Amino acid sequence: MELPDLKDDPYLKVLRPLVEAYLAFWRIDIRHIKSLRLTPSQFDVIATLGDTEGMTCSALSAQTLVTKGTLTGVLDRLVAKGLIRRDAMKGDRRCTKISLTAKGDALFRKTFAAHMAFLRPFFERALSPEEVDQTRALLLRLRDSFRQES
Repeated sequence: MELPDLKDDPYLKVLRPLVEAYLAFWRIDIRHIKSLRLTPSQFDVIATLGDTEGMTCSALSAQTLVTKGTLTGVLDRLVAKGLIRRDAMKGDRRCTKISLTAKGDALFRKTFAAHMAFLRPFFERALSPEEVDQTRALLLRLRDSFRQES
């Protein structure tokens, strides 16, 4: 199979900056999360559970970036720290609801606001309010296109 000439491929022109932006974001994001004495997976779970009544493991897995294989261990460590609890669901004791404890909620209130305040200047420096909406819409379309194959 002959390799096509890719130097003018419009999608290749998007691919590299997209990956570079993600990696640059991830390095900054993870450094700040670690300064809060959390792992990225722990922060993701706490941020997802914040301001909710809790959710099942399946719902939590679908709404976080934590893989299903990693989620159980993350939840075990958060339970051990007293930040979340597991309760049998009313009406179906086979199903477990995961929710923040009072200590977990206090940590969510402290760390989520601090993390967003930390990230906000990076976005404000790069995007106008109108561009934020446009960028979000474009990224969601791109994400959905790739998800069709998974």
